[in-house]
Amino acid sequence: MAQAGNSELVDSFEQFFRNYYDNEIKQLAQRYPNEQRSLHIDWQDLYRFDPDLADDFLNQPEQLQRYAEEALRLYDLPIDVSLGQAHVRIRNLPETESPEIREIRARDMNSLVQARGIVRKATDVRPKIEEAAFECQLCGTLTRVPQSSGDFQEPHECQGCERQGPFRVNFDQSEFVDSQKLRIQESPEGLRGGETPQSLDIHVEDDITGEVTPGDHVSATGVLRLEQQGDQQEKSPVFDFYMEGVSVEIDEEQFEDMDITDEDKEEIVRLSSSQDIYEQMVASIAPSIYGYDQEKLAMILQLFSGVTKQLPDGSRIRGDLHMLLIGDPGTGKSQMLSYIQNIAPRAVYTSGKGSSSAGLTAAAVRDDFGDGQQWTLEAGALVLADQGIAAIDELDKMRSEDRSAMHEALEQQKISVSKAGINATLKSRCSLLGAANPKYGRFDQYEPIGEQIDLEPALISRFDLIFTVTDQPDEEKDRNLAEHIITTNYAGELTTQREQMTSPGVSSEEIDEMTEQVDPEIDAELLRKYIAYAKQNCHPRMTEAAREAIRDFYVDLRAKGTDEDAPVPVTARKLEALVRLSEASARVRLSDTVEEADANRVIEIVRSCLQDIGVDPETGEFDADIVEAGTSKSQRDRIKNLKQLISDIEEEYDDGAPVDIVMERADEIGMDQSKAEHEIEKLKQKGEVYEPSTDTLRTT
Repeated sequence: MAQAGNSELVDSFEQFFRNYYDNEIKQLAQRYPNEQRSLHIDWQDLYRFDPDLADDFLNQPEQLQRYAEEALRLYDLPIDVSLGQAHVRIRNLPETESPEIREIRARDMNSLVQARGIVRKATDVRPKIEEAAFECQLCGTLTRVPQSSGDFQEPHECQGCERQGPFRVNFDQSEFVDSQKLRIQESPEGLRGGETPQSLDIHVEDDITGEVTPGDHVSATGVLRLEQQGDQQEKSPVFDFYMEGVSVEIDEEQFEDMDITDEDKEEIVRLSSSQDIYEQMVASIAPSIYGYDQEKLAMILQLFSGVTKQLPDGSRIRGDLHMLLIGDPGTGKSQMLSYIQNIAPRAVYTSGKGSSSAGLTAAAVRDDFGDGQQWTLEAGALVLADQGIAAIDELDKMRSEDRSAMHEALEQQKISVSKAGINATLKSRCSLLGAANPKYGRFDQYEPIGEQIDLEPALISRFDLIFTVTDQPDEEKDRNLAEHIITTNYAGELTTQREQMTSPGVSSEEIDEMTEQVDPEIDAELLRKYIAYAKQNCHPRMTEAAREAIRDFYVDLRAKGTDEDAPVPVTARKLEALVRLSEASARVRLSDTVEEADANRVIEIVRSCLQDIGVDPETGEFDADIVEAGTSKSQRDRIKNLKQLISDIEEEYDDGAPVDIVMERADEIGMDQSKAEHEIEKLKQKGEVYEPSTDTLRTT
């Protein structure tokens, strides 16, 4: 019960509830206690009612929380319900009380703050004892001991017989509450320049437990407490912060940390109406890397992404674009990935060599976070990149079983976890930008490109665009590239000299002139805001002309595969890719409609990608199976014919088909000897052909 001196505070809260939350309290009374046990109040409402009361709530949250809950208990209700155990949960604190996790300091201790981040780990919901009723096993007297945080407290002696036990906990007479522990980590968009994201543990109780899962972006309000580091034997003078959660809300906003001002909006709208907006965008991506205009345009489209569609039957069509760069060493792939990570409003970067499947998707871990007894879920890179971009370098260096963990994330955009008795589905609505080297480290111009990509067909087929970046000597191109790299370095030297030396001996006009050559057209910070603004406000639909252009391109390509012996040129996956790309192209202009020009722009990109990787070098025809199945139709036919030939010769000889006879008769099926030798080796590796004795073959 509130003390008499503070009854006016209870009265103030009662008045506040009457003015602002009367309907909500009546609704709570109807649904209490099974459906709802909390009244959520907005701090801004409290501030409008009484600024002093609102400020006191920030500085003395525990006391004022008690007065607010007392006022709720005494509130005059039309129905006979006691809200004795109902909670008052405050949210939406002012900016001054919403520090970044890394900015929390000792001065914030015991005050009410709001922290934003991604749920990295969450324990299961478990009952926690609040007041333990101990029964003396000698005389049966019950002794109640309130349990605060920390160690479990037992009574010193029985209140009845005054002996020191033994005691047994009487669970029926004890009071329990649901409890859960969350760990939130700073959002990637708030970090710049390789900072390590910091985290904060949050203890939540009662009806706000079990509401969030790893990967959710949340806004948590609560009281900051201290917890001593070290163990029982060696206690440390250093303490850790944790938060006693008052309320936890899932942030539906895509980019909650982006502060887009009215001036920014004007500049974004002005840029979007420029005639050369696409050229400006391309010039803003990794200006220190020469060329690759088409790849850079595709990256821009990936940053803007297509529109995610929710269909009436509940199914969902992804709008995110996946893109793969496969290229020779030294072509700047990693640098482009790093640049994209810096300008994407939300991005997670990882390198394939150091990534495991659990690190990419989610892991079930057993550590001190869950008291060492519980398994907890920990979100991986693809979950943390939800609604952003996951940039994965050196995709070819990963183990194939780790790569296979990405399949579901790429197509269904979710990650199912079944580990250590935990079955959960986490959201992974992100675009993937991957980079890889060819199978032998560098492209071999005499081998078909499809055979040199050492990634599983199931993974490759999920990419909307695949670019091959070859490094062929070319005098004019090399001269331009050398000029560009030397200019870039010279501009860097001048900038460093200006910063580090008092009199560099170069005029500032010359420095500005040189740095201008390697400056991005659109400032990186403005570009991040542009992308965030477009994704939040622009959801284009297709015009009839755009639909027709895409349909005609697709149908014309497919028509080449109607002959009896022709390969299938493209699959329907490419059609979806074209739609997504053209929506992204419209978003760049902040347009609500996808025009024919958008469709033609992306058809060019897709045609050039198919030309690079989707053409069978033997026939010169488009063949979808190179990507979708890993072998072209001509290869499959060749293998089938060769196996048939070996099988036919096998019947003529008792010991199996002699290799030299197979080589001689390879001409019958239109295959030269070196090709036949190569294919026989492959068949042996796959176990479809074996050697019963030296230089003879048998089919399995």
